[in-house]
Amino acid sequence: MQTRFNRLFQILVLTLFFLATALPLHAEEAKYEPLPGEGKKVEIGEGYSFVYNFAKKPQLGITIIKIEVMDKDGKKDSSLNIIGNSWMPSMPGHHNSGDVPFKLNDKGDYLLPVDVVMPGGWEIKLIFSNKDKVLYRGVIKFDI
Repeated sequence: MQTRFNRLFQILVLTLFFLATALPLHAEEAKYEPLPGEGKKVEIGEGYSFVYNFAKKPQLGITIIKIEVMDKDGKKDSSLNIIGNSWMPSMPGHHNSGDVPFKLNDKGDYLLPVDVVMPGGWEIKLIFSNKDKVLYRGVIKFDI
């Protein structure tokens, strides 16, 4: 009985060792391009560009970010999906909104409320997609 237990224990240890060394500890994180600033045009490929602005200067509480997407002819476009994730890089795992879809207003602008709960550095990671194909990943950085 003892020998059988020892053998099972050895198999378990070898299996765990194999899994720990053969599998990556974390998945490769997607690259997010830092955005140049409010009001500046950003090309995102496939004939699209966008401009972002805050409704007013970011402060504690709810801050609204507005994105206008344009097609290759410079006309406003609302056919893309945009996901935002706001968080504080200095506090991983805290104050993370998770992936939240932007909402379209009547003017065709994409809007996202961001709940800024404390002073410090904040980021909003953006993912632009069209028919489940990711077109662009960018990040807005700001301080309160």
